[in-house]
Amino acid sequence: MAAAVETISNLERRVTIKVPLASLEGEIRQRLIQISRTAKVAGFRPGKAPVGLVNQHYGDQVRDEVYSKAVETSFTETVEQNKLRVAGFPNIQHKPFADAATDFEYVATFEVFPEVKLGDLSKLQIEKPSLEIADADVDKTLNVLLKQRVSFEPVKRAAKKEDRVNVSLKASIDGQQVEDTAGRGMDLVLGEPGRMAEFDDGLVGGKAGEAKTFDITYPQDHNPAQLAGKKVTYEVMFNSVSQPVLPKIDAEFAKSLGVADGDVVKMRAEVKLSIEQEAEKRVKARIKENVFKALVAEAALEVPKSLVGAEINRMMQMTAQNLQQRGMAAKDIKLEPTMFEEQAKRSTSLRLILSEAVNANKLQANADQVRAVVDTFANSYEKPQELVDWYYADVKRLDEPAALATEENVVNWVLEKAKVSAKKIKFDDLMAGAQ
Repeated sequence: MAAAVETISNLERRVTIKVPLASLEGEIRQRLIQISRTAKVAGFRPGKAPVGLVNQHYGDQVRDEVYSKAVETSFTETVEQNKLRVAGFPNIQHKPFADAATDFEYVATFEVFPEVKLGDLSKLQIEKPSLEIADADVDKTLNVLLKQRVSFEPVKRAAKKEDRVNVSLKASIDGQQVEDTAGRGMDLVLGEPGRMAEFDDGLVGGKAGEAKTFDITYPQDHNPAQLAGKKVTYEVMFNSVSQPVLPKIDAEFAKSLGVADGDVVKMRAEVKLSIEQEAEKRVKARIKENVFKALVAEAALEVPKSLVGAEINRMMQMTAQNLQQRGMAAKDIKLEPTMFEEQAKRSTSLRLILSEAVNANKLQANADQVRAVVDTFANSYEKPQELVDWYYADVKRLDEPAALATEENVVNWVLEKAKVSAKKIKFDDLMAGAQ
């Protein structure tokens, strides 16, 4: 085997490899002999046909298989001998195997992994969010829990925001009817997300037994498209108006949250503890995000196009699957690679940077750290040990907790070297994911 390696660019390489056919003839003959033992050839009993005749029937197929394997083997050997770290899949080109005489030649073009320079970590500016959970935050959380348990009672007054109305309606565009509930009522809570605010505003003021007509002009980019830019006239019949009734914060409410003795003070303490645990988890996630952003901004590397392309394909497939799971038809999903290019480049860069940091500084998670992550997962389960046993029943299942523990090692390593500044944030901003 003869091989020549060319450098096309910083990352691109091209190797030209010649494989002597004589070295493969023995393997081809052995494959043909093996096939002849069971081959069915007209005029001969199974396994009795001469090897020469078997060659006529199966020779081309066997040679293609053996030559293809030789390409794979010789390429691997060339890469190892030249200490090349191949990124992505090589583009291999050759003439038809049938045209080969004494040897066959092929050309493989590929990218290699780049050199990654992490930069001066002492220059990194990392914001570390900090907050204290106050009684007001507990009150807000309890209010959310109350609204989740809301009930409604009929009223005779006009509807206002947060009321639930039951309406039947007709909708028309330029006098042509486009929607009709045929008298069937539907419940709507005024002001809830998911609808145009103008629609709910039009329903405000309606009373049970009364009708109301109003127009809405939808924006040009509205979805569904058939309403985009159109003025729609709604004729609404109010069947009922009901006001929200929130439960009282009492012993019964405390019991509904799992406080067996109904102690409201104990309930508030448990809610506060739960909020603190969630806040701690989100703060850690925010710090990790800030560290990773800083690493990507400071590091110097050229990202292989093949890896970015593979990441784009992965993201497109996941997005399409998610949209289909939400009910969108596959034929209606229109995704373009450019939609994911920037994010794919960033995530690919981050993986390369993390790999360099971990390998160069021996930051791989140890067994105790992996177990700590598994235990954290298990804490939210009714029977934690069952989840722990599930993870450790198959070593592959530990890949995720091991990766998370290793990432935590990287974050702590960076924080030790970077300039870290505390930044007070509001509870609401943290819970909403706002910066």
